This record gives sequence, C-alpha cells and structure tokens, in this order.
Amino acid sequence: MNILTAIHITDNYLINPTNPITVNLIGAGGTGSNMVMALAKMNHALTALGHPGLQVYLYDNDRVSEANQGRQLFADSELGMFKSVALINRINRFFGTNWKAVTELFHQTALRTFPNNGKANLYISCVDKVAARMDIAEILKGFSGDSRYERNKPLYWMDCGNRKDTGQVILSTIEAVKQPESEQYQTVAKLPMVTDEFKGLLETSELDDDTPSCSVAEALTKQDLFINSTLANLGASLLWSLFREGMLYNRGFFLNLKEFRTQPLKVG
Repeated sequence: MNILTAIHITDNYLINPTNPITVNLIGAGGTGSNMVMALAKMNHALTALGHPGLQVYLYDNDRVSEANQGRQLFADSELGMFKSVALINRINRFFGTNWKAVTELFHQTALRTFPNNGKANLYISCVDKVAARMDIAEILKGFSGDSRYERNKPLYWMDCGNRKDTGQVILSTIEAVKQPESEQYQTVAKLPMVTDEFKGLLETSELDDDTPSCSVAEALTKQDLFINSTLANLGASLLWSLFREGMLYNRGFFLNLKEFRTQPLKVG
C-alpha cells in the first residue's frame, strides 16, 4: 500500500492576486525587526517577478531603548522612537514602499480602528506573551467562516516564538483552503493553529523573565544574539516557498541554535 506524501497547496490568491498581499506583522522587537526586513526583500523580489508584492502593516507600541540595539535593528538616531515607526520609515525610504506603522498593540477591542478593520491575508506574530498569541488566535477564529472573498480575506497565520537559543515557527491556515484533487499527493486543506496544537509548548517557551532589559549585556543573557534573526530568515524562507512554489511539504520547524539543529514540522 502506497502512502501518499502530505502537502498543502497554497491558496490561489497568494499566487495570482489582483492587489498586493496584505500582511499584519505583529511585534517589532527581536524577531519582528528582522522579519520586516526579510519581508521588504521578499516584496522587492516578488515585484521584480511580476507579482503585486506585499502591503505590510507593522503593529507595536514599544519605543526604542539602548538595550534594544545590537540584537534588534535600531540606530542611535532612532532612540525614543516607536519601533514600528522607525522600521517602517526606514523601509519606505529605502525601497520606495508605502507600508504603514501602527503604534498600538494588536488586540480585539481596537480592531475597528485598525487598517482594514484588522483584516489581512497573512498574519505574522512575533510576540513574547502566550496571552498575546491566544488573543490573536481568538481574533482570527472570529474572522473565519465569512463566505465573502474580499481582498483582505484572512488566509494564513505564521507564529514565531523563542527562548534563549531555541525557537519555533509554525504556519496555520485561518480556515480550510480548498485543495485540488491529486493522485500523487495527499492534499491537506487545514493547517492547525499553533495555539490549539502546541498550547503547552507555547506556555513553556515564554521567557521566564519578561521585565525590560536595561542594557545590551543584560538582554543577551535572556536571548542569544542571533536567535531572532535566524528564526526570521528561516520563517521568511517558508513564506517564500508558499508564494513561489505554491505548495508546502513542511508547515514550520523547531530550531536549536546551540546545537545548530533544525527539525521540520511536516504537513499532515
């Protein structure tokens, strides 16, 4: 008996959109500041290939401090600025984009005040708190089941989380994505939400000490210098496969940077 390889076929709107893909990037700290740079490079590559590209909204209400520099991508001239504003201004000037900074936490009570009422085709969460992830999950579940196919219809959620030198990136569908019939593969329409499948893992991955660091040296005792950038780049590579190959064999990965080991999380 042949067991077919499980794959997920990308929602067609990401492959052939009529407008730029809307992305809500939630969190502009260690991983988020690296992820937004990766998205900027991805957007540039996609548009060069004839794709409409990405329209990113970066959510974060935190301001840049000296302790953020080094591990996060901020300069002396950006001290005191909102992280989201500093990053988006820099990208817009460099790439000529019109991305937007939102200087608020992404949460249920403010959805109506957010761009597109908080809706986007793709959500990327780079947050430390389990409670923040759970809130995002509840918001996204509330968006599912709407039969209208609007340009900002929520399709996917990619969550990034880490401890000092380990982490994970997991891609979920917000609702089932219609899959084509296949005799070669076992197509999987629904990728489970990280908060449903790995709730226990998320709770143990939350940093033990979440008080703000007062210096770069103190910050580096909590998180390795390169854990965030490694997670962001590997996560962006997963998204690149979603856009360019149109199918996924893996829906995420677990990273151990201390042992230089990455374990893929298979579809199905």
